[in-house]
Amino acid sequence: MLGTFIHILKVDGFLGLYSGLSASLLRQLTYSTTRFGVYEEMKEVNTSAAKSPSFPTLIAMASTSGFLGGIAGNPADVLNVRMQHDAALPTSDRRNYKNAINGLIRMTREEGWRSLFRGVWPNSIRAALMTASQLASYDGFKRVLLSSTSLEDDLTTHFTASLLAGFVATTVCSPVDVIKTRIMSAKESESLAKLLARIYKLEGVNWMFKGWVPSFIRLGPHTIATFIFLEQHKKWYRHMKDFS
Repeated sequence: MLGTFIHILKVDGFLGLYSGLSASLLRQLTYSTTRFGVYEEMKEVNTSAAKSPSFPTLIAMASTSGFLGGIAGNPADVLNVRMQHDAALPTSDRRNYKNAINGLIRMTREEGWRSLFRGVWPNSIRAALMTASQLASYDGFKRVLLSSTSLEDDLTTHFTASLLAGFVATTVCSPVDVIKTRIMSAKESESLAKLLARIYKLEGVNWMFKGWVPSFIRLGPHTIATFIFLEQHKKWYRHMKDFS
């Protein structure tokens, strides 16, 4: 990871570390909005004053919302992977998308609209796993902390539950992340079965957790920030709703 970091700084400078930022923002606008919106709506429908959804139900709802989010965010995800992967390629092999919109137009024009949904099924499965291991595990950890410790529904509980959820999400999604990255960054199409056979032959079972540390460094703080802001947003929303 450190070697890649230094290589990008030397070749592309400081701004090279933010390659794909526009695609990443577009991905969050499509993928995250869909999965959080669907999950919270389903949770609200299945919650009453006397009963809350069970943990298996939370997993099912999170998986469904994540799968839908994966489909919605796939075009931006393909762009994000390609724009970030460009820095590791020789100059002659780079795609050099200017931004997310330029990338969407060029991909559609040069490769057809189907290229926007390259890897959509493994990506959607990954999104289902991510949402289940992130959102459902956060709610599960939060329930345990509130019922089994002296902690209250405050910032400390939100931080602890989100940190644990980030650890779970990184571990669960690591194998799918490796597959997704290799499919989306590939120049030629390859079936999932052939890809798995090839990387297992070359790398053994270690491929499943390749890049776990940088993934956690990215996903851990992201998960913590997401849930802390989400909890504050819900608190403000309820306050404004009661006020009005």
